[in-house]
Amino acid sequence: MIELKTPGELAAMRAAGQVVATALAAVRDAAAVGVRLLELDEIARDVLATHKAKSSFLDYLPGFAPTPFPAVICASVNGVIVHGIPDRTRLRDGDLVSIDFGANIDGWHGDSAVSFVVGAARAADVAMISAAERALAAGIAAAVPGGRLGDIGHAVGSVVRAGGYGMQDDFGGHGVGRAMHEPPGVPNEGRPGRGLRLRPGMVLAIEPMLHAGGQDDYAVDGDGWALRTTDGSRAAHVEHTVAITEDGPRILTAL
Repeated sequence: MIELKTPGELAAMRAAGQVVATALAAVRDAAAVGVRLLELDEIARDVLATHKAKSSFLDYLPGFAPTPFPAVICASVNGVIVHGIPDRTRLRDGDLVSIDFGANIDGWHGDSAVSFVVGAARAADVAMISAAERALAAGIAAAVPGGRLGDIGHAVGSVVRAGGYGMQDDFGGHGVGRAMHEPPGVPNEGRPGRGLRLRPGMVLAIEPMLHAGGQDDYAVDGDGWALRTTDGSRAAHVEHTVAITEDGPRILTAL
């Protein structure tokens, strides 16, 4: 069942989204050559504590995973697409990093992700991150009342494919609300004018995931969580939680 949120509930989700945005900004500012991924996780934990918020990720156990997620951020580096578990690995010059983070305040969730390069950036990485951000913006622009779920997927996928990037088809966006993952699923490719009709009060996480090598397939790491490109190419992941309103899309996870 898809729950339509009231204006008051959207305001509560906006509060959670602000914690998410604050944490992602703090993590991005701290990410530098030599910093361990676990240190970035600690920074996000501190933001949660400061705002009296709970993690949406810690101990989360979806059906595909063998064990609960052990951290509050997903830290995916270079060829890891999503769901990277932060460990003692130190960031190196030129690493492409994607950080995904979710927060819960009073039972309402927000979810967002950013990608960036630590140190000297390759031109190809900058171009892929830019394409991911353009794809996200296109998907958000399509999240309007009366539109269709396929409109969002078509908008995202058109930007991704035009850039020659790959993108897995069985992981994508999702509804957000009282749970971090709610119906409907939000595919990153679709046919315009097809699929579920979009209504005010729906809240969706839109999240393009790009593979630089152009392939769509991926492999799962031995931890059962991290998804990795099979050709060793780099990946980028960006995401916002977006409310569909009569006045157009409203990003709940932007500062």
